[in-house]
Amino acid sequence: MANFTLSVNGRPQTVDVEPTTPLLYVLRNDLDLQGPRFGCGLGQCGSCTVLMNGVATRSCVTPVSAVKGPITTLEGLAKDGQLHPVQQAWIDEQVPACGFCQNGQMLTAVALLQRTPKPTDTQIRDAMAPVLCRCFTYYRIQKAVKRAAGVQA
Repeated sequence: MANFTLSVNGRPQTVDVEPTTPLLYVLRNDLDLQGPRFGCGLGQCGSCTVLMNGVATRSCVTPVSAVKGPITTLEGLAKDGQLHPVQQAWIDEQVPACGFCQNGQMLTAVALLQRTPKPTDTQIRDAMAPVLCRCFTYYRIQKAVKRAAGVQA
């Protein structure tokens, strides 16, 4: 076991875990954050996505010892009681069906909009493609990303 101090959603958090423990387990089990989800456990579905230094990162395959920089989870997007524009767009466009992938979808959208504030349809589809949605809400996801970016849907 080892102590790790992580910056999670703007706050320092210290955990005592094995260095190889997946970040997902630390976030859910030790810090009680329910945004990141366990989906495939292989880093392929995207349900476990968090932002590490603003980059969409699969937390199920990232050992806690590899964390470099601040982590943002779905719970950390809202500021001062205001939903993040992506969260509000998800509500406005009624994106979720079952909701299981939405953590990964929203955090991937935030990362996209941070690096490409006014993405094209192709850029949105390419950026969002690695996050799997079993309910096939991809069209609503694309509309929500455009809405969050202030691009006409």
